[in-house]
Amino acid sequence: MLSRRNVRVKVMQVLYAVSRDSELTLADAHKRYKDSVRAAIKLYMFNLLYLSKSAEYSIKDAERRKAKHLPSAEDKAFSPKLYRNPLADSLTRNTKVAAYYKHDDMEVLINEDIIRRLYTEFAKTDEYREFVMTARPVDEHYIDMWLELYKVLLRDEAFNELLEDAYPNWIDDESLIIGAVKKTLKSMPLQENFYEAYLPSDEAVREFGEALLEKVITLDKELTEIIEPMLQNWDADRVAIIDMILLKMAVGELTAFPTIPTKVTLNEYVEIAKLYSTDKSQEFINGILDRLMKKLQADGDIAKIGRGLVED
Repeated sequence: MLSRRNVRVKVMQVLYAVSRDSELTLADAHKRYKDSVRAAIKLYMFNLLYLSKSAEYSIKDAERRKAKHLPSAEDKAFSPKLYRNPLADSLTRNTKVAAYYKHDDMEVLINEDIIRRLYTEFAKTDEYREFVMTARPVDEHYIDMWLELYKVLLRDEAFNELLEDAYPNWIDDESLIIGAVKKTLKSMPLQENFYEAYLPSDEAVREFGEALLEKVITLDKELTEIIEPMLQNWDADRVAIIDMILLKMAVGELTAFPTIPTKVTLNEYVEIAKLYSTDKSQEFINGILDRLMKKLQADGDIAKIGRGLVED
């Protein structure tokens, strides 16, 4: 589930923490990085849990409608089929998923008031009301309804605040998690161990992320010496902290990962600077990295494996 972009951001954040706290060791940095990686899968699972609980509220809705003295045609036609259907069962009655929720004690974060409000808002939509009146929904109908319900969750301010409080990485991983949840819903009915496909790969997390983190920390002085001559009129101590971290990461990546194209490395760090640093960082990083790449290539410090991996 984690792309190299996500991994780079997580490495950057750990390096920033290290730069702010001199007592953090390499072991501490590795632990923080691993915790951050694990938090992504937790966020994914928690989104699925909240979505399931919101759909489950249709059972209470059915009981409420059934108790009416003068039920409408919609009330009479209503059943909790949003939650009780073979596709949803593959998620809501999945024993492995339930064990994961229990292991991480996720259900303590469920806010019944938020669940009730989310479902009530969803129940007013034309899409859901049409679904209620559909006598024989097909698989696509169930999937579409869960996707529509998820949209309601994502628009809700209280739900987003809850996510940010429980999982601070939500802000950084939001688009990643949303994409994974939507892909999961579109794949229903699900295999019992479906979530394992979203576990971070060793290649991205360990072989790339951990190696890059360790290289930047252990070779901090050497990386600074490579970068300083390229700063021209800039004093290294006055460069924005995030910018210097990104430059060190980029040099480490250019020189230590032979299968990543140089252009990809340059573009990635320019984009990360645009998102996480100062207004002028994008242009600054782009200019410095361009000079650094040319110098490293001239010195023979960039060795790429495969055709087309080095930019002329």
